[in-house]
Amino acid sequence: MVLTGMGVLSPVGSDPASLYAALLAGVSGVRPLAAFAVPTLPCQLAGEVEGYDGKKFLPAGNRDARKGLNKMARTVQFGFTTAVKAWEDAGGPLKGQVDPFRFGVEFGCVMVATETEDLAAGAKATTTGQPHSVDYAAWGTTGLGLVPPQWMLKYLPNMPACHASIYVDAQGPNNTITAGDAASLLALGEAFRITQRDLADAFLVGGCDSRINPVSYSRNSTFQELTRRNDLGAAALQPFGSHRSGTVLGEGAAVFVAEELAAAQKRGARIDAEVVGFASGFDRGLTGGVLAGVIRTAMKEAGVTPADIDHVNANAGGFGRLDAWEATAIREVFGDAVEVFAPKAHLGATGAASGLLELAASVLALKHGTLPGTRNAGEIDPAFGIRVVTAARPVAKPYAVKLNATTMGQCAAVVVRRWDR
Repeated sequence: MVLTGMGVLSPVGSDPASLYAALLAGVSGVRPLAAFAVPTLPCQLAGEVEGYDGKKFLPAGNRDARKGLNKMARTVQFGFTTAVKAWEDAGGPLKGQVDPFRFGVEFGCVMVATETEDLAAGAKATTTGQPHSVDYAAWGTTGLGLVPPQWMLKYLPNMPACHASIYVDAQGPNNTITAGDAASLLALGEAFRITQRDLADAFLVGGCDSRINPVSYSRNSTFQELTRRNDLGAAALQPFGSHRSGTVLGEGAAVFVAEELAAAQKRGARIDAEVVGFASGFDRGLTGGVLAGVIRTAMKEAGVTPADIDHVNANAGGFGRLDAWEATAIREVFGDAVEVFAPKAHLGATGAASGLLELAASVLALKHGTLPGTRNAGEIDPAFGIRVVTAARPVAKPYAVKLNATTMGQCAAVVVRRWDR
């Protein structure tokens, strides 16, 4: 399966060219949180997409699509508008070139946190004035009427895939993976498998997420390992670092057009890279053995050995135990022979978007011939026994391995190859 179009939205760039330039320049999207004030929460940093306006991503003449943004939460807008840009980047519209019944959509997304303005009026109208107290009778007679009638449809995780499939008339396989930070890489894997079974010729494959929302940000502050080193600013997220203190929440989206090779060649598509291997697993004990097996399985399918790999694009979010787990697996498979690149130091932890948004960095590096360095990688934990690339360098080999995982142990690996045929 080959990648023939790309759309990205990130804290450091809203198109592939600007994202790649920012990564090469070492720019960080981690900044003091600006969207709202949360002075009582321990982490005051975030990777925000600043100044986002979904209408700027859509054709000016498509009034229906632009009007439809009103029915989408921020996360859903991210996924939909980025899908439109990927579609355009692939030379869309493809109508007449791809059978709509063999054109699918796969997305990684999670349940989207409610935007406070949608429920605030109803909540205010039905509280009794006592702490944590609601007048349920008033909620039934008054409060519900103040909730927007399409409230639920703004926040369901399958909405990005639904809106994107309607826009491009994709009538084939359609699914949404909700496995947190591994979601979009798993979505790519599912599209890869469906294409291998000859049940589709083309896919929009994407991921989107935004936890820069008062409800989501507060909730994640209670159970996520977020840094408290606000004083470090852009240097706070330290992947694999000896003094790593936790991660920083981010937001963004990435969408690829992925096609069966013969179909892409038939229509004369530009090819950016090829997906040649995929595997997934569940390493509940976070020992590293299962993740190492996942990496080996993906590489076996790709027909490659560690000697063929230019770099490993790691999940590394500056977590204590999770970074250690991932480093154990990388060391078991590669030793210290293959360098590791960790994009979250630039982007923050972008949740369900992270797999494909971070993969975009490797695809761009393979395509253009230079791998960016990793920010904040000056002092890697010596117990890990891995090498992290710290400065931009030429791409020396044709393959890259992308890893993503959740804190519960769900994990995935994808092998991509530079396109040079």
